[in-house]
Amino acid sequence: MRIKNWIPSALLVAAISIVNGFESNAQSFKTHFIPYSTAGLGIGTASYYGDMAGYSRPFASTFRMMRWNVTGNYTYHFSPRLAARAAFTWARIAGDDYTMNIKGPRNVVQYLDRNLHFRNDIKEFSAVGIFKIIPDNRTSDRRPVFSPYVFAGIGLIAHNPMARLPAEGVEGYTKSDWVKLKPLNTEGQGNPGYEDPYSVVNLAIPFGIGARYKINERFDVSAELGFRFTTSDYLDDVKGSYADPALLTPEAQMMANRSQEAVTARKLKDRSAYLGSPEGAPGTQRGGTPNRADTYLLGTISVHYVIGSPIKCPPIRY
Repeated sequence: MRIKNWIPSALLVAAISIVNGFESNAQSFKTHFIPYSTAGLGIGTASYYGDMAGYSRPFASTFRMMRWNVTGNYTYHFSPRLAARAAFTWARIAGDDYTMNIKGPRNVVQYLDRNLHFRNDIKEFSAVGIFKIIPDNRTSDRRPVFSPYVFAGIGLIAHNPMARLPAEGVEGYTKSDWVKLKPLNTEGQGNPGYEDPYSVVNLAIPFGIGARYKINERFDVSAELGFRFTTSDYLDDVKGSYADPALLTPEAQMMANRSQEAVTARKLKDRSAYLGSPEGAPGTQRGGTPNRADTYLLGTISVHYVIGSPIKCPPIRY
């Protein structure tokens, strides 16, 4: 009798233990995150902020001289909320005193007199950390349909600002070639009493926001907006004061002071109304915001491919 009475209690205890074990294993199976990777390609826009496009005019600086960027990236998602991304981006930025200031209520005669312009193709290598506001589920195929995120990191940029040579005359002119500005030392760099020549390799600090949308198990599409603070004030080849022309080569003199050209070099627009200004005197300010590093903004839409086979729960056999 005692053995028979003990058997139901033992079976009940065993059943409870088995159920608790299954529940514990299921909970562990549900919460254990399986890392995954993605590879992506993207295209988008690039806007520059510096001596030819100030923060005081955010709309004009962002949209009036907007250019392009293309990017490729690899992202490793190692937890539900955290990921790390390595990327290479090629972005073109540009600025033009005439284009930025000829229209609108904020017409700035000083910059129309200066008449500088540039373009710069930036090659950026970056590594950033990503924080996902909505966490991933256990496996990549169960990731959220919509996932906003923020990111920040560090990057290395290589760049080389260029400008177009002056057109010859007002009538009968033709578009001229673009030349690299750094070798010309347009602000007297390298001469006694002037700064050293600037580097075309600099650090950048990328940070921004984005959102990822799940298309299917294998593909996502993302939209991202990211600033790049740099350690260079020469993305546009403009920073300090006009140099003594006697220290410059003839080509450097031509590119350093564009105030007496009858047409704009980039778009060949007539600017004869601005000739004869005192702009360009040695020692006077050439840059608009001295000692403030140049920055740029990238807006990018990317397609991401999930690498590897999604891991799914095995079927329960009875």
